[in-house]
Amino acid sequence: MNKEIKQIVSTISESYAKHAIISHINRDTIPQRDEVKGVILNLREVLFPGYFHRQVEVEFVIAEHLTLIYDKLHKQIFSALLLQGDKKLINKDEMLKIAKEKTLLFLSKIPDIRDILATDVEAAYEGDPAASSTDEVIFSYPGIFAVMVHRIAHELYLLQVPLIPRIMSEYAHALTGIDIHPGARIGQHFFIDHGTGVVIGETTIIGDFVRIYQGVTLGALSLKAGQSLRGTKRHPTLENSVIVYAGASILGGDTVIGEGVVIGGNVFITSSVAGKTNVSMKNPELQYTDKASKRSKRDKDVVFDWVI
Repeated sequence: MNKEIKQIVSTISESYAKHAIISHINRDTIPQRDEVKGVILNLREVLFPGYFHRQVEVEFVIAEHLTLIYDKLHKQIFSALLLQGDKKLINKDEMLKIAKEKTLLFLSKIPDIRDILATDVEAAYEGDPAASSTDEVIFSYPGIFAVMVHRIAHELYLLQVPLIPRIMSEYAHALTGIDIHPGARIGQHFFIDHGTGVVIGETTIIGDFVRIYQGVTLGALSLKAGQSLRGTKRHPTLENSVIVYAGASILGGDTVIGEGVVIGGNVFITSSVAGKTNVSMKNPELQYTDKASKRSKRDKDVVFDWVI
């Protein structure tokens, strides 16, 4: 190693000690994102059998994938517990036991996840005239993938598994452009059409038969107070059968969108809306200019500038 490189290495090493918040050295292992991704893909094959794996005897497939999921997931949960936990109060053996218990509890929820995913697939097919079949929806719709990951992550969130649910949701976010916090409570028959740019915050509550489109934000009204807002209801509630069109923003923990409301595109809402109401923007005033006339005027202006 030459002198210059050695000096740079030394400087970087010093920065590791200086900025411990972004360094993870000489500490317990942390969850591995690739392993969490593998759990999601194994779960997808259990949740949608026959779509993403070879066609063999179904119970063999379930057993094979559940074994892989259990082995990967309990290790990642264990790492997350180690990262978060107070090691003075609980030892590693106890943490490993808790990780295995949480993993088995999660696996027992798979039939429930399949039940609600079936309604999401139905909602996507019934709500989109461009869909030729439910097979197409499962194979290709980013909204279905994002919602599937959310259903998985939400169950882990309810089990108070640290970090892993957020790794899952951000993996789906990176692939689809759909950002759903694992804490959001979402009812059955939920459909996100197109999806890019959708944001659904942690304390959002969404009822049944809700449909939203690309660019919709269900967010907090203000985050100036930072961490002091943790645990408070910061995001809106959408009751049953609400439709929210593209680009709309609905903000605030006290904001309730009543049953059957239709929110038009690009609407900005920070207060509650009574049920059975349509909310839309007033049509903007459009201006039409003849291109030839505009070019002729611009040419005259240029001549005038040269005269000056």
